[in-house]
Amino acid sequence: MASQDGTLHRRLGLTDSVVIGLGAMVGAGIFAALAPAAASAGSWLPVALAVAAVLAYCNATSSARLAARYPVSGGTYVYGRERLGPFWGYLAGWGFVAGKSASCAAMALTVGSYAWPEQAHAVAVAAVVAITAVNYTGVQKSAFVTRVLVAVVLAVLAIVIVIGLAGTHSAATALPDRIGPREVLTAAGLLFFAFAGYARIATLGEEVRDPRRTIPRAVMIALGLALVVYALVAVAALSVLGSAGLARATDPLARVVAAAGVPAAAPVVRIGAVLAATGSLLALILGVSRTVLAMARDRYLPGALAAVHPRFGVPHRAELVVGAMVAVVAALFDLRAAIGFSSFTVLFYYLIANISAATLTIEENRPPRWVPVVGAVGCVVVGFSLPLGSVLAGLGALALGTALYGLARRTRR
Repeated sequence: MASQDGTLHRRLGLTDSVVIGLGAMVGAGIFAALAPAAASAGSWLPVALAVAAVLAYCNATSSARLAARYPVSGGTYVYGRERLGPFWGYLAGWGFVAGKSASCAAMALTVGSYAWPEQAHAVAVAAVVAITAVNYTGVQKSAFVTRVLVAVVLAVLAIVIVIGLAGTHSAATALPDRIGPREVLTAAGLLFFAFAGYARIATLGEEVRDPRRTIPRAVMIALGLALVVYALVAVAALSVLGSAGLARATDPLARVVAAAGVPAAAPVVRIGAVLAATGSLLALILGVSRTVLAMARDRYLPGALAAVHPRFGVPHRAELVVGAMVAVVAALFDLRAAIGFSSFTVLFYYLIANISAATLTIEENRPPRWVPVVGAVGCVVVGFSLPLGSVLAGLGALALGTALYGLARRTRR
């Protein structure tokens, strides 16, 4: 239940926080982003993964220090507002809502593509409706469901790793070696899509027990576990399919086990992909709805979205609106467009997070000086290395958010 002043109860401990973050990372990203990243980076895919991991580490460190300083719902929307001013906080929140709504749609479309390819969009919409209903009944139930999904998905990925590393590698083919730094950075941007889930922990700051201690630990544990899993999966996929085979695959991890000599494991991997995407979708909608809650409290979004359900203790109106918006996007757009747009806008979100972290003092437990600098520069360089369509769409979304900010300020006056 919610308290009398409308704040959320602190129910989540370290384990649930790690699981929510891990569930958002080790999900559809590794099933969906690996192939387009390989098409860009070729045999340099491990280098792109390393670049994405360094960027994720910097962003995670900055976010964790800020979340411990400001343990309330909203993530970088709150950090930017408190450290840089209302406009930058608002624009970070707007970028998060826009980008992560696209991520939610990508997760839902992954569910549809693996479960029933001929009706992918219809299945995606149904998945959004089901997950919204789970989240509506309370974050504790959502955390429990996520824990089960993460365990199953990690088991499936372990199967892919073992079969891929120990199986047949005769089908591996390589792309022509014409890869430059720009292509590696593009692949890093696409792979960053699979890392960005650690922010779900920060956006749940108002629901975490002992946030100053729990949030930083949960972020780093979840990120470290995800990186190990991703690296092993990437090595296995390249060993079996090669960069060319991986780039051509629409269901790369299912093809890995089949080409490695164990085709009977492919249906298991497909089921794992559906469960992974479902777990990511669950955690993502949680995070987006909490940012909407924080922005509505400050009247940058309609105040009605700040309501907290008296029985379930969740921002129920925000969750319903987010669910409806994601369902519409999943019904109308494709997977790769959603990934590119999401990556650009979320990298902008973390640009604000790193700049905000750079303003922390020693007394406020600031990160090492190089962390926010490398994180901010990396967000800009990798973001503008994404496909031109993704960059233009992301800039357009941020411009729209800026216009709405000006309108909201005039209305408040």
